[in-house]
Amino acid sequence: MIGYIIRRFIQSIIVVLGVMLLVFIIFHLEPTYIMARSIVGPRASPAEINLVIKQNGFNLPVWDQFWHEIDNYAHLDFGHSYQFNQQVNSLISENLPKSLLLVGLATVFSLIVAIPLGVFQTVRRNKMSDYTLTSLAFIFYSMPPYVLGPILIIYLAIRTHIFIFPVPSSDSVSQLLTDWRALTLPVLTLAAVQIAAFSRYMRSSMMDALAEDYVRTARAKGAGRGRVLFRHAFRNALIPIVTLLGLSLPTIVGGAVLTETVFNYPGMGYLTTRAAEVSDLATVVGTTVVFAIFVVIGNLIADILYAVLDPRIRYGR
Repeated sequence: MIGYIIRRFIQSIIVVLGVMLLVFIIFHLEPTYIMARSIVGPRASPAEINLVIKQNGFNLPVWDQFWHEIDNYAHLDFGHSYQFNQQVNSLISENLPKSLLLVGLATVFSLIVAIPLGVFQTVRRNKMSDYTLTSLAFIFYSMPPYVLGPILIIYLAIRTHIFIFPVPSSDSVSQLLTDWRALTLPVLTLAAVQIAAFSRYMRSSMMDALAEDYVRTARAKGAGRGRVLFRHAFRNALIPIVTLLGLSLPTIVGGAVLTETVFNYPGMGYLTTRAAEVSDLATVVGTTVVFAIFVVIGNLIADILYAVLDPRIRYGR
């Protein structure tokens, strides 16, 4: 177990470095002059732009520029945003907790709803309730946040005034938590696709588990239906869900960017969108790298949970 965790940790570091290299290549396809002007703003003089080029090492060889950026990231220095007139790491520290709140609430809510739904569909398989929930899952799974979000806004915020839109600007996570009417719609929008996916996988996983030999043996020994379902099949059925959760993190993070943009939610996704609209490269690069780091960390946690749920699995073979 310890050896597996160490190997996965080293692999995660390699992945993060690979993402940083990819981001570096993409954003350095722009000419040096344009990159420097994106840092100081469109009204900067040629002398100011040349000074920024030297200060940021844009006149150095490409590999030296890359390792210079890695060193800056290691010291939590993501540069300066001319659009917001402050350091990018300051912007990230202000907005990252709010995005983590949104992603965390949506993920927990989707698991709380989807896992019982999947079990219920297994128990009621091939019944009308199973067909109805399956149809709803397909509908919500096909709806991206920029489609579902406006629908919820129109019917649950504008017409009925049950919830609040847009999400009010707030300085802290505690302020967001106190206003549940503004927080509910973004959480529902981000969670809807995940509920549809997780419930379908949970249903399939439970049905596969119930078809295993150890379940038939338990039934032959006289174990009741509830004991077979929850004592023998449920834990093994959770393993694919943990794997799916790790694989779904990029989708969840991408959905969070769209959801925050739709609801004007004051998080990292909304910050990235606003920065991209005005070509604020320093902010876009910084938020992209942070998103990548958290996706890799999430996958690492999912792998560890996978090992905890089934210690019999042997890794590295």
